[in-house]
Amino acid sequence: MFELPLGRPAIMGILNVTPDSFSDGGRFLEPRAALHHAREMLAQGADIIDVGGESTRPGAVPVSAKEEIERVIPIIEKLAAKRIPVSVDTSKAEVAEAALLVGARIVNDVTALSDLNMAEVCARFRCTVCLMHMQGTPGTMQLAPTYDDVVLDVKTFLIERAAYAQSHGIEKEAIWIDPGIGFGKTTLHNVELTERLEELTELGFPVLYGASRKTFIGRLMGGEHDPAPPQERLEGTLLIQSEAQKNGARILRAHDVAPSVRAMKFTAGRMGLRKR
Repeated sequence: MFELPLGRPAIMGILNVTPDSFSDGGRFLEPRAALHHAREMLAQGADIIDVGGESTRPGAVPVSAKEEIERVIPIIEKLAAKRIPVSVDTSKAEVAEAALLVGARIVNDVTALSDLNMAEVCARFRCTVCLMHMQGTPGTMQLAPTYDDVVLDVKTFLIERAAYAQSHGIEKEAIWIDPGIGFGKTTLHNVELTERLEELTELGFPVLYGASRKTFIGRLMGGEHDPAPPQERLEGTLLIQSEAQKNGARILRAHDVAPSVRAMKFTAGRMGLRKR
């Protein structure tokens, strides 16, 4: 299991070794470039490197477990050999097991253990598991998502999946939860989840918040029909991450590690002043 730092959120640096991720697809597909970027993020203050070999952007096409393993295992193995905390971003038990065998410590599953073998694998390795909410699949999730109450619906889902994980041998202390910002949510849904994040933190599991460079930030910055492109969403990302931090997020998943670390420290300092 991975122990979170005290007094501040952990920063999870995003390392996509994919050709088609929404923000940085193709930039780090080559192992040398991926390892260099991982070292950069660590030097900038990342606590965890989250390695993913399959894009989960809206409309993404699934890849086979074999291809995903070929993309991520060489990177994870080299990072873990240097005792760097590594998370594998996968929904496939076969990929998770291969990653855990070479030293990954966290499984970041956007489908919350939908693979029937995933819970058994995670329980056997006693790794940390992040359970995320997603309405639909990456291919369909942004086709008019609707909820009665987005926060209550997400909360109910995460309670059920955490109970499922524990019933399959995963310890409560090993479970993180993620509201799935941008995964089957409108701009309004994402904002409401952020504003009411404390309703999820009260469940007693660390909350991972991943909004970095996402489309709803671009829409808030540039308009619904003319969103700012991913590379111009830094300021919006930092502001929404700060709000999530104030509302209890314990892990911030970020593309832009150095500014995220600075903003996190500023927000932590401001929160500390209020407690005096």
